[in-house]
Amino acid sequence: MAKQKIARGDRFDGTWLRNEPSMNQIMCYIYKNRADNEAYINEEIDLRPIEAYLAKKNEGRTEDKYTYFHVICSAIVKAFTLRPKMNRFITGNRLYQRNYLSVAFVVKKKFSDRSEEGLAFRKFGDDATIDKLHNSLVEEIHAQRKPGQVDNTTDFMDKLVKLPQWILRPIMNILIKLDKKGKVPYDMIKEDPNYSSVFLTNLGSIDLNCGYHHLSNWGTCSCFVVIGKKHLAPEWHEDGSCTVHPVLNIGITLDERIADGYYYSKTIKLVKYLLANPELLELPAIEPVDYLPKNDRRFALDAAKEAVAR
Repeated sequence: MAKQKIARGDRFDGTWLRNEPSMNQIMCYIYKNRADNEAYINEEIDLRPIEAYLAKKNEGRTEDKYTYFHVICSAIVKAFTLRPKMNRFITGNRLYQRNYLSVAFVVKKKFSDRSEEGLAFRKFGDDATIDKLHNSLVEEIHAQRKPGQVDNTTDFMDKLVKLPQWILRPIMNILIKLDKKGKVPYDMIKEDPNYSSVFLTNLGSIDLNCGYHHLSNWGTCSCFVVIGKKHLAPEWHEDGSCTVHPVLNIGITLDERIADGYYYSKTIKLVKYLLANPELLELPAIEPVDYLPKNDRRFALDAAKEAVAR
């Protein structure tokens, strides 16, 4: 098969958006670094519908069970598919639309202080469902936990840090310059989480609360999601009574330059709607979801048309 020709200004992982409004293009020059343009959002997620859904999905399962992480990750994949501006990135003073949708996360090989970590990277298409995502992530986790298994990115880092500092320093300076131009050798960064659509960390799995996490100027990742631990929250009723229910918090750090606050708001609403109705995650990611009030439904249709036309 002939290698697909990349247009001038495009990258192996993204298409240069040449015709965006002038404000979007100028921001790439005024606000140069991704880590200097972070917007942080914290959302509380009601776990009752997720727990009911997981009880059905895990009925009869003794291993590789569906978890909160799979549901949240699947909701993000579907939201990013239907809201394609979330899958953009800025580098080298240019705004790009990523050519694929990918999820990255860290795998703790063993739950011990001395255990090493692996870096997981998975791509998903428009036909992604929670079942396909679950199987893919389980496969990746099992692979990462095999004795002696080293992921591609860690392998390169292990080789680099063995070099003397006087050699490593100029090499890293060269790589950083190549990174901005999309010229870093592909074999070096093909599974680098910093080149993913979204980087997730499940702090709840190690009994930590949700918190802010920074973005990185290396790579192209414009979104970092932190999942906190399950806890109880009060719920007040009209009669003045109060009950408690299980919740967890999600912290989302975004590069504010890739879209505006209105677009982010609608995306968060979609993610929360999917988490409140997790059975929708069994549909292909590209299938539209009517998640907005009647007076706002036109925006949901516009988003679906945008995703299909992408």
